[in-house]
Amino acid sequence: MATKSYRPYTPSRRFMTGYDFSNITQTTPNKKLTTFVGATAWRNNAGRITTRHRWGWHKRLYRIIDFRRYDKENIPARVETIEYDPYRTTRIVLVCYADWERRYHLARKWVKVGDKIMTWSEALLKPWSTKRLKDIPDWFAIYNLELTPQTKWKIIRSAGQSATITWRDEEKKIVYVKLPSTEIRMFHENCWATIWTLSNDEHKNIVLGKAWRSRWLGRRPEVRGKAMNPVDHPHGWWEWSTDIALKYPKSFRGKPVAPGMKKKKKKKWSDKLIVSRRKSRFK
Repeated sequence: MATKSYRPYTPSRRFMTGYDFSNITQTTPNKKLTTFVGATAWRNNAGRITTRHRWGWHKRLYRIIDFRRYDKENIPARVETIEYDPYRTTRIVLVCYADWERRYHLARKWVKVGDKIMTWSEALLKPWSTKRLKDIPDWFAIYNLELTPQTKWKIIRSAGQSATITWRDEEKKIVYVKLPSTEIRMFHENCWATIWTLSNDEHKNIVLGKAWRSRWLGRRPEVRGKAMNPVDHPHGWWEWSTDIALKYPKSFRGKPVAPGMKKKKKKKWSDKLIVSRRKSRFK
């Protein structure tokens, strides 16, 4: 799928790019597989903002994606339509199983109507076959990966993303996977994954071009803390270009963020599964 540019009849149109939707075969979703997600304005039950710089978005329907295919093991399926999902960066497909049940799946790269899907430990080693990690050879590209066996496919679900199986420890039943962030992580060999790469890899080249297009996506402008009120940020209230009157700058939660200060990182149970952390620009 390619991107399209626009004729620059306004300044915002000069560098704007968008999708050409050339591979979309259906514009209206399946009603039985959609639901409406109400707006919360990113506030909790007390009315307090929990996620900043978010407000309003274009009206949309949520497509219910099947991230647990355990009940469809060894049942072949066929792609019927390729559709656009406003909640995701990748494309989705409507598949029809041999028992005539229809479900939405994430679309792989170079998907076509009529392609066959199989979720089975003995499925062929070809794109879109879903198998356990122990049945997938090394250096195969995978996506839709589980963190723990028989839970849900939670990671590697963005446009154009894929991970790579580097090596494995058969005695401990562990498979080492290199994630798109360059992090190497341990997974159990019974975790399910899908072979190949996700679609819409041109998403990274999209240029919004104007602020109102960001508002359609639910993003509000971000400003300095010093330009806010005291209830919104520790730097707030001070007039014009005066100093923040603090010993060191703080985040909006009141934690120090001065250069050189060490930040305390919360320990998670999954930290022990990380073999090599991602490469960071700030190291």
